Amino acid sequence: MENNHFQHQFFQHLKSLLPPYKSLVNEISDLLNISVDSTYRRIRGQKMINMEEIKIISQHFKISLDQLMNLNSQAILFHGNLNDQSDNRFKAWLADILRQLELVNQHKHRHIYFLLKDIPPFYHFYFKELAYFKFFFWMKSILYYDNFKFQSFDLKIHQFEEYDELIRKILRLYNKIPTTEIWNLESVNTTLRQIDLYHEMGYISNPSDCQLLYQQLLEMVDHIEKQAEIGKKFNPAIGIEHDSAPYELLVNEFVLGDNTFMAELDDIKITYLNHSVLYFIGSMDPKLNDAMFESLNNLIKKSTMISTVGEKERIRFFKKIKQKIHTGMQRSSRNNSTRASAGPEEKNLPV
Repeated sequence: MENNHFQHQFFQHLKSLLPPYKSLVNEISDLLNISVDSTYRRIRGQKMINMEEIKIISQHFKISLDQLMNLNSQAILFHGNLNDQSDNRFKAWLADILRQLELVNQHKHRHIYFLLKDIPPFYHFYFKELAYFKFFFWMKSILYYDNFKFQSFDLKIHQFEEYDELIRKILRLYNKIPTTEIWNLESVNTTLRQIDLYHEMGYISNPSDCQLLYQQLLEMVDHIEKQAEIGKKFNPAIGIEHDSAPYELLVNEFVLGDNTFMAELDDIKITYLNHSVLYFIGSMDPKLNDAMFESLNNLIKKSTMISTVGEKERIRFFKKIKQKIHTGMQRSSRNNSTRASAGPEEKNLPV
């Protein structure tokens, strides 16, 4: 009886991993090179699967036997990429984002949740120059590309167009997924600090580029505010489409998020934890996800909804964020004026 119970759980778990258009019977039949009838008998528990078959299936679906058999109740199992050191690691990172979004969109019921420390990267992608600055920052200061070591950011140098098609695909898929985000007033600070720091260090070649980045940051915040007002995700260059997904924005001024990302995919829950700035590791461990989603729901209850409702709170919240950006613009403008009136030696900063 115990073996039949495990076998039933095993195949139920496999079924939950497949997109709706794929047949579990056909997948297992092809994988084990057995007949459809023999596959049905295994799924129904009329014929026991052996360890070799379990091994083949588990390796193919990238699942853990420890999780399914509950061999160690204290273990929490994760999957994901560690730091990539290849020459095309940034493009591989974008491609992995695209694959994850494709996986999410294969499920009928799908919903993602962000507990934010930073504004999600997707919103930067709508604004070309701001997106390219983020690419430059990540490749220079996070991924440590050797050829960026002595470079400054310059919009006249066209070096990121190769990622444009990937970005378009990512945004198209992202806008199809219902999303709930929990923000804090600090969420904009990371991008602001990146622009400020690179400007102070002389890593932005042209002062006008710096002002453009602040301006596009304001436009990005305006776009997010508009999404919150209408409760839909959309591309600002296109507008709302028939498959634009619902968007919920909540504010919690007491809790600063950590960029935890959670997903509901039909009957599956997944928690993704941020590491090494850009990367995530995920877990479908029921114990972890039950705890994480309970914590998320408690946080949602203690947060203020500012999408579609709460107009007064929404206006107040975004006004404060925009003021932060305006302060950065003014500081940058003053620094540029100071450098313009300084002697040549004073104007030279390390690059």
